[in-house]
Amino acid sequence: MDFALTANQESIRDAVAKICARFDDAYWLKKDREGGYPADFHRALADAGWLGICIPETYGGSGLGILDAAIMMRTIAESGAGMSGASAIHMNVFGLNPVVVFGTPEQCRRMLPGIVSGAERSCFAVTEPNTGLNTTQLKTRAARFGEKYVVNGQKVWISTAQVAEKILLLARTTPLEEVKSPTHGLSLFYTDFDRRRIAVHEIEKMGRKAVDSNELFFENFEIPVDDRLGEEGRGFEYILHGMNPERILIAAEAVGLGQLALSRAADYAKSRIVFNRPIGKNQAIQHPLAKNWMELEAAWLMTLSAGWQYDQGLPCGPAANAAKYLAAEAGYHACEQAVMTHGGFGYAKEFHVERYLRESLIPRIAPISPQLILSFIAEKVLGLPKSY
Repeated sequence: MDFALTANQESIRDAVAKICARFDDAYWLKKDREGGYPADFHRALADAGWLGICIPETYGGSGLGILDAAIMMRTIAESGAGMSGASAIHMNVFGLNPVVVFGTPEQCRRMLPGIVSGAERSCFAVTEPNTGLNTTQLKTRAARFGEKYVVNGQKVWISTAQVAEKILLLARTTPLEEVKSPTHGLSLFYTDFDRRRIAVHEIEKMGRKAVDSNELFFENFEIPVDDRLGEEGRGFEYILHGMNPERILIAAEAVGLGQLALSRAADYAKSRIVFNRPIGKNQAIQHPLAKNWMELEAAWLMTLSAGWQYDQGLPCGPAANAAKYLAAEAGYHACEQAVMTHGGFGYAKEFHVERYLRESLIPRIAPISPQLILSFIAEKVLGLPKSY
């Protein structure tokens, strides 16, 4: 059992960190204040080839694993970019896995190179206003007419829809009342984001202003049949192949954000003098930060395990969900403690830690609530009765 990063993984970490160093605290503070997609950050990573880290080499990517991508995403968050930087490229790293797995060779040649090069950006449209995490109850309808589908309905909490050129869309192609199982009758599409037929309304939110979140309204939005991935009606099955990687990457980002906050808190505790001594000399400051470090390290080991299991083709649902849960909680606690360590200055934007605390709520909430993860572990791992 070897817990060390490989030489290649260390190279990934160092190369990504070098790019991120060009985007300093002032850059992310301005983005947090003013908003606006960090296109130059996205372009820098694209130019260096990092957006295709998990895409096969045949289609211009690096063909590496989710574990390698997790190391990259932790590095991005930990650099100072936090969830603002990580979310700017998050979807483009894991989101097209269903294309890789279920797309035809022609679809892969057509759909993947644009993401790798950074010429195209994609958004991921699953969640709806009245269904939440109950994906089988989706109402957005894609009705087939000859060689096209016509989509009508709504989606919500869709990141980067303001700037996306492409959309990965899950919609119901067979009405719920006509299928044997609620998981049947959903189909997955990857197609152009036609703003003439998709109204995009941005949602104002408490953090991550640089990366937009939106509600989408589809009105007679047409999708060619050639843009459907796999068989009609099996989209729910296909989308599951992207959910475990997403949990693993979110976990890595939460660990990175937590380590960033912890580092800032420790540095401040060393330099802040009160009563003629650094506050870091006080155990009331030391002990919570030490606990944060242990929680983050434990969460990172769980994340590495989940990534390894996925890359080995092993069933990784419990590990991926556990990693997401533990990392989100550890990251949040570290960010909260960073604010408390700074005292009054922790509330000031110029010290950055208040932004980290606001952003730390993202991995706690998304893409799945901590309560649903606990229910999943209780049922699937402990064998307890299903509670929902």
